[in-house]
Amino acid sequence: MTKESVLGRIVRIIEVFGPDTPALGVSELARRADLHVATASRLVERLVGYGWLQRDADRKVRIGVRLWELASRASPTLPLREAAMPYLEDLHAVVRHHTQLAVLDGDEVLFLERLSARHAVINLTRIAGRLPLHASSSGEVLLAHAPAELQERVLSGPLPAYTRFTVTDPKVLRARLADIRRDGYALCPGYIDERATGVAVPVRGAGGAVVAALGVVVPNDDNARATIPALRATALGIARSLTQ
Repeated sequence: MTKESVLGRIVRIIEVFGPDTPALGVSELARRADLHVATASRLVERLVGYGWLQRDADRKVRIGVRLWELASRASPTLPLREAAMPYLEDLHAVVRHHTQLAVLDGDEVLFLERLSARHAVINLTRIAGRLPLHASSSGEVLLAHAPAELQERVLSGPLPAYTRFTVTDPKVLRARLADIRRDGYALCPGYIDERATGVAVPVRGAGGAVVAALGVVVPNDDNARATIPALRATALGIARSLTQ
């Protein structure tokens, strides 16, 4: 068996952290990273020294500010987010619910930004959060415009349900992707939570390629479809900003 590199072990430690596990004790971190406690402890101390991790007052470990700084400063998505933010803010002022920007990353949708409001409808997505491509309006938009091999991989794989309305039939999903390409939007009532509807449109970059999905999460009622014109106008503004 090939011995794992120190870098590989560090990656396993970093990837343990997430929205539901922002801070962990070293023993739990070692268990989740499948490392010996002594090995995890030694690597954690080194990472704390570099500022990539930090310790709380209770000795639990979390991602350090230095790592966040480096990731934010060097992220390839930074130009997209900067171009989109003024338009996202305008759209959010109109919709008064959740407004979000997402990109395709592997077989998942990755949310780069989300603007919310105190009394907005429930929304389980988070900044830097991920969802399966079939389970949200942003994911369906990105999947509809993804390479054929990715579409087939998703369609042939498991399609877990979040609610009774999540599309889990590959034939139904394939037909929906064709409709999204034709109509230019995805409308997903009750996919993640039955109280909410996701609506999303593609954002195009140079040459017309889809580079992101712009979405809103609004109450699951007859008014959800009325957000589509505002979404389309906003996506067009972002596209123009990207190609200037």
